[in-house]
Amino acid sequence: MNDRPDNAAEGVSRRERLREQLIHDVKTVAREHIEAQGVDGLTLAGVARRLGVSPPALYRYFNGRQGLVRAVYDDLTAELVRTIEQAAQRQDSDDIAAQIHAATRAVLTWTMANSAGFSLLMGAHYPAIAEAEEGIPTVISQSLGNLFGEFFVRFADSGQLKYPEDDEIPPALVPQLKLYRDSVKPGVPLGVAYMMIYCWRQIYGILCMAIYKHLSFAFDDPEPLYENMIVDLLAHLGVEPSTNLR
Repeated sequence: MNDRPDNAAEGVSRRERLREQLIHDVKTVAREHIEAQGVDGLTLAGVARRLGVSPPALYRYFNGRQGLVRAVYDDLTAELVRTIEQAAQRQDSDDIAAQIHAATRAVLTWTMANSAGFSLLMGAHYPAIAEAEEGIPTVISQSLGNLFGEFFVRFADSGQLKYPEDDEIPPALVPQLKLYRDSVKPGVPLGVAYMMIYCWRQIYGILCMAIYKHLSFAFDDPEPLYENMIVDLLAHLGVEPSTNLR
């Protein structure tokens, strides 16, 4: 009699492992498809055929094609955030400037290694899934905004960060900036949110230029231009770039 609960538990554990493996395999195949062909043409039926299982088996775990795309989207977001966090954690815990520098550099490193992922998260494929999947429009902004927001809050609290007072921010920008601030990092001074979006618009511009190869006839290697941008941004924030990045 004592063996039966153990055997049952072992059976449940095995079923759970098989379930987790199937979900992992489905998302892996879906990501490979997206990287090779983009989002167009991705279907649960096509993924099922690749894996040799029936489509109904996948519908237990994913709410159709869009649910699968959302799962891949969430995994890519988590992967990008993890890459940035690890880069920052390698720096001295007291050197906020070095953490921002390393974290920003990590965004380019991940993007260049995952061009299709970038396109899905915030590039050419983003508008289609943002319209079709509720909640997508704020996922990447909240994830990255909260992560970098922590650096900026600590920076502001240390007294090192230079940021404008509310009345120094262009009035036409204030309503949009408040919406952005309340979505990505509620409670921070509006001037800090302004500095966050000021930096991101520079970062995003070079990321797009690199991925979509705009001006690649001259800037075939985006890293020097990106590094120059980081140095300029740190100067705008009021600090010198770190010379001891790890």
